[in-house]
Amino acid sequence: MAFNIPTLLLMIVLASGLMALAMVTVAWGERHEGLQFWAAGLGINALAYVFFGLRGAISEPVSIVLGNGLTSLALCYLLAAVLRFQGRAVHWPLLLLPTLLLSVALLALLENSQLRVVIASLVLAGQSAAILQVLYARRRSTIGRGVLLVMAGMGLSVLVMLLRTVSGITGTLNAESFLQGSSLQGLTFVSTFAVSLVASLGFVFMTKERADEANRRLAALDELTGVANRRSIVAALDRDVGRAIRTRESMAVMMVDIDHFKKVNDTYGHLAGDQVLRCVVDVIQNRLRAQDIVGRYGGEEFLVVLADTSAQGAQQLAEQLRTAVQAAHCAYSGESIAVTVSVGVFGGRLEPGDSWDQLIHAADMALYRAKQNGRNRVELAQAIGKVTREGVTSHSPETYPAPLA
Repeated sequence: MAFNIPTLLLMIVLASGLMALAMVTVAWGERHEGLQFWAAGLGINALAYVFFGLRGAISEPVSIVLGNGLTSLALCYLLAAVLRFQGRAVHWPLLLLPTLLLSVALLALLENSQLRVVIASLVLAGQSAAILQVLYARRRSTIGRGVLLVMAGMGLSVLVMLLRTVSGITGTLNAESFLQGSSLQGLTFVSTFAVSLVASLGFVFMTKERADEANRRLAALDELTGVANRRSIVAALDRDVGRAIRTRESMAVMMVDIDHFKKVNDTYGHLAGDQVLRCVVDVIQNRLRAQDIVGRYGGEEFLVVLADTSAQGAQQLAEQLRTAVQAAHCAYSGESIAVTVSVGVFGGRLEPGDSWDQLIHAADMALYRAKQNGRNRVELAQAIGKVTREGVTSHSPETYPAPLA
């Protein structure tokens, strides 16, 4: 199969250059997640293939050394992009070492085209393999499937470079006929074109998928404490109520309120109050099971949803939490801030027709009694009761559970 090599080189230059421009536009002014490094790598790659395409029109040493050197430098920037995306340090002297060694080797081997092909192909294969290895090592912690596209692109690059290495060793690839349409040369440039597109799209998807996950977490979690926000905890409670009714299992909720929280803010400042909120959340989370959920219901109030838990079990846990919070002095700027909590508990077996807001109302009434009776205590709701739902509609996201996907 005959390939028009100059046309393939032009396609690579255009694809790399336009993709670099698009990525710079997307990344402009945004958080540095590696897109800038990747765009730089694509731009450098486009320049490298300009020098390849000028073979015969410019000095051959310039075309060979700059073309291969810039290709290697482009891979350095792609690896730097992946490292930056993963939050790892970028050690430029180490990253640039292969490029430096390759350039020196090519200058020394200008008269030996066969060995030149072998060494250049091996270095480029090694750099592509390094990117692949870094991605593979953290593939489970990388959100989404974009990483698979990048790995596929780098894997293809490794395979083609190794094939060129073998062809160089056996002498079947003639570097002197660089711009002639041999099958292996054509395969090399077609794969380079494919890699520049597939891997770059994959990297863009990686950053987008991470941003989407961050937005999802922001929508579901309380920014200060890291637990579920009001909308999410109510949605979880609504889901668990339906399951408890179907399975005839007991379930419980606790409404936990920090006593005299305003006094903490007035005495130590609001930043200290924030630290107290986080401290209390840590105490609660450390004593919950994996299936239990805690969320910030509002201000200094936290709602705890306990699946398959009786009223007695919930009351015992509430006492443990109350005691643990009292014993845990929250540290802030050298100060040890002592706080207590009051807890209202509802638990039991639910009946058809019972709803999430009834459980919250019952626990809230028990919490009110705990505060009326002196605070730093636990009160148990005796009945679920009924709730007036005036003003509660699907347009009230802070009180009405969002539909579950």
